[in-house]
This record gives sequence, C-alpha cells and structure tokens, in this order.
Amino acid sequence: MTKRESGFTLIELMIVVAIIAIIASIAIPNLLSARLNANETAAIATLRNISSAQAQFQAGAKVDEDSDGAGEFGYFAELSGGLAPRGRTDPINPPVLSGAFRIVNSGFVSRSGYLFCMLLPNSTGIGLPEAGGGGTPGGVDPDLAETTWACYAWPASYQTSGNRCFFINQAGDVLQSDNTNSGQLYSGTGTTPSGSSGGWSAAFMPGTTGNSIVGVLAVGTIGNDGGRWLTVN
Repeated sequence: MTKRESGFTLIELMIVVAIIAIIASIAIPNLLSARLNANETAAIATLRNISSAQAQFQAGAKVDEDSDGAGEFGYFAELSGGLAPRGRTDPINPPVLSGAFRIVNSGFVSRSGYLFCMLLPNSTGIGLPEAGGGGTPGGVDPDLAETTWACYAWPASYQTSGNRCFFINQAGDVLQSDNTNSGQLYSGTGTTPSGSSGGWSAAFMPGTTGNSIVGVLAVGTIGNDGGRWLTVN
C-alpha cells in the first residue's frame, strides 16, 4: 500500500495569493481613508476645545499685562500649564488645556497627524506664533490680545495624515480649506498656512495686510491664500 501525499497544488496557491491581493487592494485604501477622516475629525474637535480653553483663560484674566481688568488670550504653553503666563511667575493650576499641548516644537504642537499653531497679535495685528520651545515670543499687544487670537491646523504629511487645513479664532467657528486650490500645499513644518504676503492671513479676505490676523474672514469665499474657506458644520 502506498501512502497518498496531500497538499496544495501550484495553481491553488496562485489562486489564494490572487484572492489575498484583491482583498488587500480593496482594504488598504479604505483603511487609509478611514485614518485620514479620523485625523481630520480629531483636528476639528481639538480646535473647538482650544476655543473653549481660550474663552475660559481670557474670562479668568489669567493674563492681564496692562492691568486694565480685561483678560488676554494665551499660547499653548500658557493654556496647558507648561509655562507661567505672561506677567506671572507660576503656571496656572489647574490648566485649561491638556498637558499634551506643553510640547511645542518650532512653534507648533503635533496632535493626531496634524500641526497646530497658535497666533496672538502685536500692535499692528501681525500674528505672532509661539516661540520654538513654547515660550512667549515677545511683542504681543495687551489690548489686541484681549480680543484677538487665531489658530491653524494642517496635515503633518499631506494625504498620509490628513488632507484639509483648518482655522479658528475668537469668533469660535471652525473654517476649512480643501488644501488643493491654495497657492501652496500645506504639509508639515515647511509649508505653513500663509497669505499672499507670506504671513498668517490665509483664511482672511484678500487685501489683509501681511501677517495680520485682524480682519474679515473669508467665510464661503476665496481667502488670502487663493483657497476657498468654508464653515465646518
């Protein structure tokens, strides 16, 4: 009696490999798309949390450099208790923003595949980003900082960690740009949301001077960077 050998034939193995390849070609793009959507949703939620934190920080007068009784808005390191707010010697306790925002590199905070940059105005309305390690850059105008702040969020790696670019300021509405029609593609630290003058006025109406974050927002229309900015519902 001879022992019958069993196993897969070459054709059967090729069929199995082909089926796996087909499943992978369908599943991988869907997984990537799901991750991009999740990162973008997280970025929107983060901006709304930042808006709430700024309102709480300002209402509590955590910073009042000109001693006029009106609180001023803050940077990430100040909001999160990482550094003492301007004009104070100790960090606020409890902080109004997660401790994760204490890690500021080159003026940006990285969260869930997105970079966030906080801006406060100087005396002419120019948006000053946070200092490299989270410190105050200097030159923030106490009066304008009582009414004005802005924050952008854009992908750390376009089409890998996210697609859209987002913006929020003291008005509390999140704006979005599809990040395809602007003058430059926002991706990573090398291509920050800038306007036609190379500043931080991307989400503002054309004509906004340089880096100014004081002006009319481009809600539903073309912004200073050539992209269309829409309200996130």
